[in-house]
Amino acid sequence: MAELGFWNIARRNPDVVTLVEPDGTEHTAGELLDHCNQVVHALRSFGMEKGDVVAILMPNCAAFVEIILAVQQAGFYLVPVNYHLVGPEIAYIIDDSEAKAFITHERFAAEATRAAAEIALPAERRFAIGDVPGFLPYEELKSGQPTDLPEDRATGALMNYTSGTTGKPKGVKRPLPPLAPDDFAEMGTFLHMLFNIPAFDDNVHLTVAPLYHTAVGQFTFNALHAGHRIVLMDRWTPEGTLERISTYKVTTSHMVPTMFHRLLQLPDDVRNSYDVSSLRTVIHSAAPCPVPTKHKMLDWWGPVVWEYYAATEGGGTTASPEDWLKKPGTVGNAWPGSEVVILDDDGNDLPPGQIGTVWMKMGDRTFEYHGDKEKTKKSWNDRGFFTVGDAGEMDSDGYLFLRDRKVDMIIAGGVNVYPAETEGVLLQHPKVGDCCVFGIPDDDAGEQIKAVVQPAEGVATEGLEKELIDFCFENLAKFKVPRSIDFVDDFPRDPNGKVYKRKLRDPYWAGRSSQLV
Repeated sequence: MAELGFWNIARRNPDVVTLVEPDGTEHTAGELLDHCNQVVHALRSFGMEKGDVVAILMPNCAAFVEIILAVQQAGFYLVPVNYHLVGPEIAYIIDDSEAKAFITHERFAAEATRAAAEIALPAERRFAIGDVPGFLPYEELKSGQPTDLPEDRATGALMNYTSGTTGKPKGVKRPLPPLAPDDFAEMGTFLHMLFNIPAFDDNVHLTVAPLYHTAVGQFTFNALHAGHRIVLMDRWTPEGTLERISTYKVTTSHMVPTMFHRLLQLPDDVRNSYDVSSLRTVIHSAAPCPVPTKHKMLDWWGPVVWEYYAATEGGGTTASPEDWLKKPGTVGNAWPGSEVVILDDDGNDLPPGQIGTVWMKMGDRTFEYHGDKEKTKKSWNDRGFFTVGDAGEMDSDGYLFLRDRKVDMIIAGGVNVYPAETEGVLLQHPKVGDCCVFGIPDDDAGEQIKAVVQPAEGVATEGLEKELIDFCFENLAKFKVPRSIDFVDDFPRDPNGKVYKRKLRDPYWAGRSSQLV
């Protein structure tokens, strides 16, 4: 029988504090175990079966943890919805995922209510923490349910939504693992082994970003399954991060380069007033980290900063502090069981030092984009490798260096933004003839969203920028809205009429690309 896995650990040590909420509220392992078991019994009482979907829209809190622990032992899929989305976007994901239950939080009452008005899910399957019109109390869901471990346990999974070239999000859906939940949870701690993080010790993991992010959730719950204490943050601040590291003797965390940048901007007296000596492994990804920033973090926190390159879809590389100092700018080499190759446009392997498309493979692991067979097909080749469209090169020692962004994706503050969604909204405005959206340099967030618009015939540009940005705010989550808009009379196009986006984007990046490597 597996020794790891939250459910086993909680039965052996029910009185150990295993979760600290953003407001400092502490929860024991036994309390979480009882609550996650109640959630399973409640959802099954609705007739939910293995393979069914639960969607949640909530901040980092104990309920989020309870629900995912329930899903992981009930054989359900969990769709964690980005809480920056607006009603119609939330409704699309709930309907597209075919969710059988939707759980939210009163903090997002306005957008959850908008979404509820558009979805087919009946009111008796909608629950909320706090008061949300049209939703039943979350505590009512659990009330009266038994706390014993459910029977017929089966391993569940996340189905995260990632945007695509069509502009509509697609759920990354993998087959449910054919393993018992405890065994699968123990296997999940393999991820920690990649970064030399042991189980069953005094590790304390700090979760600094929303749990709906794939990597954030994965590292958090793997830490929980390894017997580590979890400390949750809600609204991230640099000093708040240092305060928690010092107070809770945090040993591990997962961050993005933007956070490093803002931590380094703190005055020296503030930085020096907090004890960060407990840190052992701080892992980062999401965007290339400028070499000077990484050097400064290593100088400050010591050789504890690890890097990796991966995707929601799976596979990847890791770079230890020693690897990175030896080869500054690398995102590492393939982790055990993963393969990474660089291929040209015809699918041929490229030698070291030549730039091509990065393709990855994780054993026989597969996935599909829920409801999008064409996108799934285009992401795989006949050798069993998949790509998310990044360009890079491998050196002679097998270390990967990213040399370009994904074809169109913008990474702003560690958050992926797909231009097609923003372009689709702008094109609905009657004063827009055509538009193009892309990322431009931002010293703080890495990239910011820029829109270039060709006004409709006869439309003057005076006051148009504000009008279009306001229109975007009404129809898009804030993080997808352009920070600024430029206007042109015409777009550069190829013979087939397709816009040469790079010709529009390159002037903004002139002289900047060398900072990433």
